[in-house]
Amino acid sequence: MKIKKSTLFVARAGIIAALYVALTLLSAAMGLSSGVIQLRLSEALCVLPVFTAAAIPGLAVGCLIANFVTGAAVLDIVFGSLATLIGALGAWALRRWKYLAPIPTILANMLIIPFVLKYAYSAGEAIPFMMLTVGVGEFFACGLLGTGLTAILSKKPVKLFD
Repeated sequence: MKIKKSTLFVARAGIIAALYVALTLLSAAMGLSSGVIQLRLSEALCVLPVFTAAAIPGLAVGCLIANFVTGAAVLDIVFGSLATLIGALGAWALRRWKYLAPIPTILANMLIIPFVLKYAYSAGEAIPFMMLTVGVGEFFACGLLGTGLTAILSKKPVKLFD
């Protein structure tokens, strides 16, 4: 029984990681996945820890892989994935208040990614400006799309999530 549960956990995490990578690649194809102004569709998945703990490693690994395959700088691979992990842990902590789950991801990215942009990519914009632009992108991706995903999954629970 324990082996079946751990296998299911790993499978769920893997599916979430794969979805994160696929949605990031779709965003990259549209020129939206990186830069001072970014809108990663994959960030909508950052509400999934509300439904399953497997989303925590799934999102972190998915972000790591997505950043690697899109050619991100090493600092971005490390700290971008860390921001996603922090956001996922925060969403898990807020699972009783599921509609607040996007807030940790939005804040983690607003506070971390501008420094990555400045020091890994030598972005010339001021850090407060990049906090605003990254925050707006996160608000749309995680806040609006993620909240929509939460509403859909809450109305029609899927057996995939416990």
